[in-house]
Amino acid sequence: MATTLQFRQALRVGPPGDIWHKPALSAVATLGVLNLTLLALGRLDLALYTSAGGLGALYGHGLPYRARARTLAGVLLGTVLSTAAALTAAALTRDAVVLVAVAAGLAALHKLGCDAARIGPPGSLIITFTSASCAFVPQRPADLPPHLALTALGAALAWLVGMAPALLRPYGPERIATARALEAAARLARSAPGTPDAAARTALVGAVDAARQSLALSSPARWRALGDAPERLLVHAESALAAPAGPAAASTTASTTASTTESTTESAAESAAAAAERYTAWARDLRRGRPLPLLDLTEAEAAELRAHRPGPRPSLRQALRPGSALLPIGLRVAVGCAAAGWLSLAFGVGRPYWAVVTAASVFQANSTLSWHRALQRVLGNLIGLAVFTAVLPLAHSGQPAMIGLGLLCQFGAEATIARSYWLATVFVTPMALLMTEFAGLQPARTLVADRWLDTCVGALTGLAACLLVTNRRTATRLSRALAGAETATREARIAAAAAADAATAAVGSEAAAVRSGLATALLELREAADAATGEWRRPALPHQRTADAEQHAHHLLAALLERRGARP
Repeated sequence: MATTLQFRQALRVGPPGDIWHKPALSAVATLGVLNLTLLALGRLDLALYTSAGGLGALYGHGLPYRARARTLAGVLLGTVLSTAAALTAAALTRDAVVLVAVAAGLAALHKLGCDAARIGPPGSLIITFTSASCAFVPQRPADLPPHLALTALGAALAWLVGMAPALLRPYGPERIATARALEAAARLARSAPGTPDAAARTALVGAVDAARQSLALSSPARWRALGDAPERLLVHAESALAAPAGPAAASTTASTTASTTESTTESAAESAAAAAERYTAWARDLRRGRPLPLLDLTEAEAAELRAHRPGPRPSLRQALRPGSALLPIGLRVAVGCAAAGWLSLAFGVGRPYWAVVTAASVFQANSTLSWHRALQRVLGNLIGLAVFTAVLPLAHSGQPAMIGLGLLCQFGAEATIARSYWLATVFVTPMALLMTEFAGLQPARTLVADRWLDTCVGALTGLAACLLVTNRRTATRLSRALAGAETATREARIAAAAAADAATAAVGSEAAAVRSGLATALLELREAADAATGEWRRPALPHQRTADAEQHAHHLLAALLERRGARP
């Protein structure tokens, strides 16, 4: 039963994302060029096809440009192929029941592919929205090539816009990823000395791992431009974990020439505050593109820096292997989206793909998060419909005004999506309705009624699918992650004992590999525990054993880092 606290959690508005402006400006630039070009040609009715490719400008903004080029190409190719499948279905049949099935199948494939490949925000929803919309636009076989060409044109422009910032800041994403790790270290250092904070420690482990992955994906030319300064900063950020019960020791393991002159009588709280200030200052320099300091390292830290290589990410095949916890979610999407579309048809709604998209938006990593998303979607759509009704007179004043309002809503959605999904949906709803009117003005009352009904149908059907299609594999994943964490802990304990008797440089490579494996196991355990805890129908979970495993892993990480940072 939902509690007041759960409602508050679902509707909480968080802080803005640190790079929210990048996808927002990229999408506005791409769609603005495409829509204004079509307006000049008198063919704004073709905006759906160009937008299907142009919305790809929302992807990949956290990736180094070398990796972004590949990821964007993959996402955009998938978008063009999905659009081709939807348009082909629309050309072959006018049976809405069949088209709903096609849209639902595509939605399930999008969800599985994006989750398995760990495609970041906005995930599969944008591709599902565009392909479902295209499936219900009447087509003739002769129209397929030009319409697909427009989608490919929009995709090509999206790729160029997404890669354009590389001309100004070729290593901006790597700097931002490193800055996030330093900011996570600062947050841990500001927590009360002597008070363990498992969430802050896990967040720092994850931020350091993400930064190292980003640096590993970077172009080899980065070494000529930045050297190993980012890696040295990450070594110092990671040192904030060296104190098992608090961050006070971070100031001794993450020191610079200036910090070595600090008085040894300084209190733990003052030392932690000083460390936090250093981390914050370094992060600020990274974000502003300033020259990076070349920090001193101990012999052991230098040895590990030379030997450290981030562990490989799971491949697409591994993520979708039999027994994967992603497969039930894919089944949920297929069943829920199909049921939502067919139920919408039964109610006589003229645009059942809205119900399909709503159901697709509901499905998250577990049932609890799906319930939160359904609540957010319904609330955001209700307010968004009010906004659409208010701006309708201005939108109907001319196509340029309609385009401008659509771009403004697109910017607002990207500006707020990191803060709260329901808040972003307030902008998404009028944007989607305005895009519907690009092909011709529609009766406002019918649009609003159809949208509201489809939203309710899609949300309720999606939640019903979560109840009917159980995902007990989240518990299995947690069991595997727990066993992996315990194995990594045993190996780390052996490595810690060996490091006490061996030459520091000699064990640098082995210690780095062991600690990297322990950090990876710890992150997987936390992710698996969060996913399993949020499932409604599942076996009993080993909560205490999980908490103990996390505590032991953090303790050993601290011991290994303290040994690494010790100066002769």
